[in-house]
Amino acid sequence: MPLEDSPFLRACRFRPSDRVPVWFMRQAGRSLPEYRALRGDGSILEAIAHPELAAELTLQPVRRYGVDAAILFSDIVVPVASIGFGVDVVAGVGPVVDSPFSGAADLGRIRPLEPEKDIPYVLDAVRLVVQELDVPLIGFAGGPFTVASYLIEGGPSRTYARTKTLMRTDPPTWSQLAELLADLALASLRAQVLAGATAIQLFDSWIGVLSPNDYRDLVLPATRRIFTGLADLGVPRIHFGVGTGELLSLMAAAGADVVGVDWRVPLEAARQRVGPGRAIQGNLDPASCLAPWDVVAPQARKVLAEAEGRPGHVFNLGHGVLPETDPDVLHRIVDLVHEEGRVG
Repeated sequence: MPLEDSPFLRACRFRPSDRVPVWFMRQAGRSLPEYRALRGDGSILEAIAHPELAAELTLQPVRRYGVDAAILFSDIVVPVASIGFGVDVVAGVGPVVDSPFSGAADLGRIRPLEPEKDIPYVLDAVRLVVQELDVPLIGFAGGPFTVASYLIEGGPSRTYARTKTLMRTDPPTWSQLAELLADLALASLRAQVLAGATAIQLFDSWIGVLSPNDYRDLVLPATRRIFTGLADLGVPRIHFGVGTGELLSLMAAAGADVVGVDWRVPLEAARQRVGPGRAIQGNLDPASCLAPWDVVAPQARKVLAEAEGRPGHVFNLGHGVLPETDPDVLHRIVDLVHEEGRVG
């Protein structure tokens, strides 16, 4: 089957298909024993820097689960780390910044990304993966707010107080920072597509902490810059964040072809918010996958029932696979969706 006719790409383009496609965010990760054996205990950024390793880690869940798309093994901080901002990913913590962004004087620390020079290993991994795959490959990048929050907070945050303070007290600096990070994401995503990725996902994972007004005024312009800059490549563009029930219509307005939905919003409500002609992705609660199969299966069927067999639905979790998830449960979900998820 030509990739263009794959259930995943057809669903992303709101076209009918013979089945509902399924893949999982963080499907390449610690829940897989083969992943743990191959990755070892080193830094994720070190693993990403080895194309053969990154390619193999990308392919593992496709082989294991039979999912309808692969997502590149990488990280949203790769572009900012590669330009020397001083970012590392600490096991059990997440992205950590040596010297956090504090104001206009730090804007000069963010230079344009030159993909073939700065992240050649990412592009090599894409090229290796697409030689092996018979399903689409999703390239990805971090959204402006989420990446900015790590740079400003110095690491993960519960309140995003420093980030929100900068946004509100120094809008010009925030705007310049968001645009610079949008340009990094755009350069990375375009390079991934040109290397062979057939869809992209923008992870602005933490935008759900913003009000609709703050998102519209302070994040949407930079996000739209990314999606507009990808339009000529003709690949599906997916936008995802957590806790974004009140932002779904704005996320669609940014130019996404597919809007990711977490487990808090029923899919029918999500369809109404994103509007006609756009696909939705989601939205099984990742915690459901920790339960016995007789609990998981009805939850998966409920997602399919809410999607109503209409075109434009990509089955996924409402966020990433939890590390303690049993891989066999994910495999059974894939089988269930393929067997019972019919598009009318």
